[in-house]
Amino acid sequence: MTDTAPARPAEHTAPAAQAAPPTLPGERRHEHLRNYPPVSEWDHHVQYDAKAHPRKVARSYMLVPTTCFNCESACGLLAYVDKDDLSIKKVEGNPAHPGSRGRNCAKGPATINQVNDPERILAPLRRTGTRGGGQWEQVSWDVALDDIAGRIRAAIIDERHEEVMYHVGRPGEDGFAERFLAAWKVDGHNSHTNVCSSGARFGMTLWGGYDRPSPDHANAKVILLLSSHLETGHYFNPHAQRIMEGKQDGAKLAVMDPRMSNTASHADLWLAPWPGSEAAILLAIASQLLRTRQIDEPFLRRWFNWQTYLSERHPDAEPTFESFLDRLEADYAGYTVEFAAEEAQVPAERIAELARIVAQCDHRLSAHVWRSACAGNLGGWQVARALWFVLALTGSIGTVGGTSPNGWNKFIPHGPTVPEAHDHWNELSWPVEYPMACNEMSILLPHFLEEGRGRLEVYFSRVFNPIWTFPDGFSWMRALTDTDKVGLHVALTPNWSETAEFADYVLPMGHSTERHDTHSYETHAGKWLGFRQPVQRVAMEKLGHVVEDTRDANPGQVWEENEFWFELSWRIDPDGSLGIREHFESPYRPGEKVTVDEYYRWVFENRVPGLPDKAAAEGLTPLQYMRRYGVVEVATDLYRQDERALTGAELDGAEPDAQGVLRKPADLDSTPPLFGEAGSVGVRHDDGTATAGWLTPSRKLEVYSATMRDWGWEEHATPGYIRSHVSRRDVDLDAGDLVLVPTFRLPTLIHTRSGNAKYLNEISNSHPLWLHSRDAARHGVRTDDLVRLSTSIGYLVARVWVTEGIRPGVCALSHHMGRWRLHDQEGSRWVTGLVDITHPDGEDSWLLRYRGGVEAFDSDDPDSSRIWWSDPGVHQNLAFGVQPDPWSGMHCWLQKVRMEKAHPGDRYGDVYVDARRSAAAYREWLALARPRLGPEGQRRPEFLMRPVTPKRRAFRVQQ
Repeated sequence: MTDTAPARPAEHTAPAAQAAPPTLPGERRHEHLRNYPPVSEWDHHVQYDAKAHPRKVARSYMLVPTTCFNCESACGLLAYVDKDDLSIKKVEGNPAHPGSRGRNCAKGPATINQVNDPERILAPLRRTGTRGGGQWEQVSWDVALDDIAGRIRAAIIDERHEEVMYHVGRPGEDGFAERFLAAWKVDGHNSHTNVCSSGARFGMTLWGGYDRPSPDHANAKVILLLSSHLETGHYFNPHAQRIMEGKQDGAKLAVMDPRMSNTASHADLWLAPWPGSEAAILLAIASQLLRTRQIDEPFLRRWFNWQTYLSERHPDAEPTFESFLDRLEADYAGYTVEFAAEEAQVPAERIAELARIVAQCDHRLSAHVWRSACAGNLGGWQVARALWFVLALTGSIGTVGGTSPNGWNKFIPHGPTVPEAHDHWNELSWPVEYPMACNEMSILLPHFLEEGRGRLEVYFSRVFNPIWTFPDGFSWMRALTDTDKVGLHVALTPNWSETAEFADYVLPMGHSTERHDTHSYETHAGKWLGFRQPVQRVAMEKLGHVVEDTRDANPGQVWEENEFWFELSWRIDPDGSLGIREHFESPYRPGEKVTVDEYYRWVFENRVPGLPDKAAAEGLTPLQYMRRYGVVEVATDLYRQDERALTGAELDGAEPDAQGVLRKPADLDSTPPLFGEAGSVGVRHDDGTATAGWLTPSRKLEVYSATMRDWGWEEHATPGYIRSHVSRRDVDLDAGDLVLVPTFRLPTLIHTRSGNAKYLNEISNSHPLWLHSRDAARHGVRTDDLVRLSTSIGYLVARVWVTEGIRPGVCALSHHMGRWRLHDQEGSRWVTGLVDITHPDGEDSWLLRYRGGVEAFDSDDPDSSRIWWSDPGVHQNLAFGVQPDPWSGMHCWLQKVRMEKAHPGDRYGDVYVDARRSAAAYREWLALARPRLGPEGQRRPEFLMRPVTPKRRAFRVQQ
């Protein structure tokens, strides 16, 4: 960093205030009471100190908004910064936020626990011993930056672009990381998506080109959830509010979930199907709708690619829409209620009841699936595809009370410059075996490294803990300890994790009150942009303090990623010769390094429609407006964007192809957009109108996917049902088999990021195996008994909880729990137990065993000595082999396990893995894939979303 702060150029001066501050979405009043202080008091708000009671001691606060980072909802937060000592005293909801509307779940206010965690990492650390050895030294940021930058610069100069990788779990921001990677011209983005949502993304993308749903729950007549969505799913708090509003207005809530979750307990109709059978149920509903013609024929005629369906599946049929409906009905006639009931093992009358409810939705069916069945099962992506089939048949797509694609309700502003696309292709992330994967094949990275497919010179892990979160974690441990495979591992993290223990540098980054980001999600039928900001820095600057960078305001030497990437990029390209530095120069001071204020000032002035006018109406600049409110509403009431008329600029130079798709010229040096095809702008309909349409190759909703045909999967070109790898036909209950559901989440925990939130851990601190009473009786076990669950690669030992709240034949062990540490000083002691990792049967065997549980400890926080819980849980993911779906690339999380009473010598929390069986499982699932290039030699369909999209030339295999 520079020694002195650069002169800060004056912002554009806004005109004097023209209007009073707006009414906030979360503002509620009753007589003289209100739920939040008025915005006019946010810079100076006085409250009495509750801890000083009965004395009346006034405290003066500055209220600074930011954005929560404790799940994927990006809810608004409001931090109370004490103006005397600049400490954060509490965190609550931001009433200005259109998505969360001032309300938060427990995870939002828990941010203050994370900020004040006595075990958080406060300075850069460098490994001194072996990876995982627990030996560290404190170094300066300059030392770390110079080392990392030097290695990246050398890799770029040597044309080893594929050896630089940024691997992120929860990004918590939109577009910033992709921008610096594009500026570096490395195809180095990797994600956690194929342990999260690849299946649902793929199923939805095949339909319309968008990869997420945006249900309008508040206005729905029928709400259909394939998950415990109301309490834990995307987007938990904003969606939960609107689901309950819909119910209060009379909407019917139907839920499919093998557990009696809190969501299921609120349902008007709950189905507990056999895992993986959900698509059969949905297709039975679709068949019923077609048979009774309770469908929206005008919508289907205009928006289905029905002509392609007929020509591909019924080439001899009369090419009319009526013929299409007849053939479609006949093709799905086999999906009867009775067939679905047999597959799902639920009463046929319950499925028939669901079909009746859906048929009466009146174009107002809001539905959501994200993980659950799509993430658990082989072919789970067909669940999402079948769900959108039902949405389309009922005419509920894009309607008030229906379900839209996420792109209509999400907003991503770009930075001051847009780096030119590169022409590299990293086959460690995008292998030929999985051309349609959504997104990178990250679960296979250690296996690819083991096979010698490549190596990594610099590997960044950020908000990412693959040793714990991913399946087959011991393969990650093996890869990350091999310095030939991974030259330098840099963990960007505020706290210790299982993966950070195996890094070379651990660099402390800020929490949601200590960093800058922009963030937007599809929480409802509008569009908003949230602004995460370091609240103490904002308070300091308003009080007249000079802040050079965010480290001046954060605890210790904690930094933020934005400024870190600015600085690192300059050090990679100090003289500008690599063409990198220019993208990190100030738009106001040519040739000088951009500051974080300048970056966001430019974005808010130039990339956010309507923001400058809203700011000017209050006498503020756009940056001042965002610092005051933490969010801006960009648009409201967004429906039927497929019918948006094309602008003159969009039509200029566009010509229709044989299918009516309006295209502009594109060559191999063109770059596809994030979604959709290069040059494609819309579709011309039979009536002559030209609209934006969808983002598929046909710009229609594709009931028949030519993409599936072209990439060798014609048998799955239409919505269908693929029997899961845990189909009931393959599970022998009498022999002790069960289906294990390892993915359900708890509403009070944050993946592996709540180990530093003491009160969340006090709420949720046990890890029982849910087991139906019938299965318990069959196995002769009771609550609290230990059982061994054997998987394809090893086993784990868990503690039973007998309950009626799960369907027979299925057991469940929640996400989050099973946290451990190898060395006592490497924190998160609120939730972890010390372990030993040994090789009891040779170097290919691994056994993780606890030396102790969670225990009280001494620290600067007296609450650490009051810990009363002891259960660290079972790290079940270690015992799962990789199971990549051959179409979507999704890891199929559900496990067929063999349950038996614990063996002599077994201990609670034991996890054993045979690495040879792990490698065999990888090869077995890899063999399901069909490596294939597209019709023009493409590695991947160009309309599928791809981070850091390269030029079209890179999509083609170079001979």
